[in-house]
Amino acid sequence: MNVRLETVDIRVEDELVGATLLSPADSLPGVLFVHGWGGSQEHDLVRAKEAVGIGCECLTFDLRGHERTASQWETVSREQNLADLVAAYDWLVGRPQVDPASIAVVGISYGGYLAALLTTLRPVRWLALRSPALYKDEGWTWPKRRLNADPGLSDYRRSRILWQDNRALRACAAYRGDALVVEAEHDEIVPPMVVANYVRAFGKARSLTKRAIAGADHGFSSKQAQKEYTAVLITWLHEMVVGARAQVAQAKMSERKEELRSADRAAPGERQRPHL
Repeated sequence: MNVRLETVDIRVEDELVGATLLSPADSLPGVLFVHGWGGSQEHDLVRAKEAVGIGCECLTFDLRGHERTASQWETVSREQNLADLVAAYDWLVGRPQVDPASIAVVGISYGGYLAALLTTLRPVRWLALRSPALYKDEGWTWPKRRLNADPGLSDYRRSRILWQDNRALRACAAYRGDALVVEAEHDEIVPPMVVANYVRAFGKARSLTKRAIAGADHGFSSKQAQKEYTAVLITWLHEMVVGARAQVAQAKMSERKEELRSADRAAPGERQRPHL
């Protein structure tokens, strides 16, 4: 993310007055949405539209095993779906108007699990996880459907798990960007302990925001829950993006002040310029 700072002259009658123009750079933050298992990119379009409104370029896509590639539902693995996510990330970052240093990834359930893993493979400045799922590390290349048949998965998700003992949690422990974790009050798939495990793992994040949506189930099936989640996500994204732009603008102004001070020191006989 960058900000352009230009010194310009404005004509007033027969004279010129000095001015400084600050404007946003041509590049935009990118937001990548990752749907959950059994979902589709359609679930993210409303929030993507809202994110476009705050000046972001957004990408939604379908993981393999869904929609057009639904024939792979029984065979697709976590390894393959993570490769899907990496490919989508690289495509978005390759867009000429996207700032590769300002990427947000928003993951739901299984998509949140994959999004956490992505942070170990690609730079992610902002990470938003809604009801992130958690799986055992074993069977990485097994069909994802096979994981759900594990009779021990439910007990695993209700256990306190140290970040050192799970790949996704290790990714969160190493993450240095800003994170948002959203929990559903009545989640029947991802119990509160899973969310707690994720939150504890984010020990070194630049910032961590946690929100719980009252009355929501795992799928956020009610319109009210969807509305509240969208508001939480877009408000957070807005704070992150606008805050980052303000920091860059402040840095540019500080550089400009230092340039003026240096110019004054180099020409002490000339009239001193006022401080900005």
